[in-house]
Amino acid sequence: MHWWLHRQSNPEGQDPVLLDLLREYLPMPVRIVVISDTHLRHRELRLPKGDLLIHCGDLFTLQSRDRSLVTDLDDWFGAQDFDQIVCIGGNHDHILQDIAHREPQPFANAHYLQDTTFRYAGLNIHGSPWVPDLPYHAYDRDGAELANTWARIPDNSDILITHVPPAGRLDQSSQGHSHGCPLLAAELPRIAPKVHCFGHVHASGGSETEDGTVFINACSIDGWGAPLRQPISIPLEAGS
Repeated sequence: MHWWLHRQSNPEGQDPVLLDLLREYLPMPVRIVVISDTHLRHRELRLPKGDLLIHCGDLFTLQSRDRSLVTDLDDWFGAQDFDQIVCIGGNHDHILQDIAHREPQPFANAHYLQDTTFRYAGLNIHGSPWVPDLPYHAYDRDGAELANTWARIPDNSDILITHVPPAGRLDQSSQGHSHGCPLLAAELPRIAPKVHCFGHVHASGGSETEDGTVFINACSIDGWGAPLRQPISIPLEAGS
């Protein structure tokens, strides 16, 4: 439900079927808030109002192994005032990849995407967590297998969520090196999403628009120990 409607209505008196219809068909913008690479610092964030919260991966650290960390994050998701929350994993999220192998939905309060699509407010949201060239990290995938993964992204995806950036889009390290994926970039003309959000490269947080797509590097962390960046928030016209 759109955030302004959510705050002006009486939640106790709403018919859930009616609310689903409103989300699907009301011709007004959906307010999207995007974060990424929080690395266990999610409780430091102050999120703006919105309808849909997206987390683009690296929720944990490489050393995270305690299931209580997943529970804490899930509790935090549940305390956020959004109509829907979706997330993917990132290369630091071994714990999430391990749990998702046994439990397709590791969270009670967020919808986890792994090469799957979720529909919200008439928008098709596709999430894929894979990263190239990191063989000892989580969600590592390379070569033909990675190319095939990107090739299977539906071309009706309105919002594309990946952890790695496409090559050439907000993918520069602090040393000026590109860490984006050329194989992913090659698929973007076919997919042509309205929004492509990602993280992974901490130094290039921000947004830009090209050929009708809003690209968002939503990394919350810039430098380790530094204050977190503000979440990125944009309106997006609901689908049909």
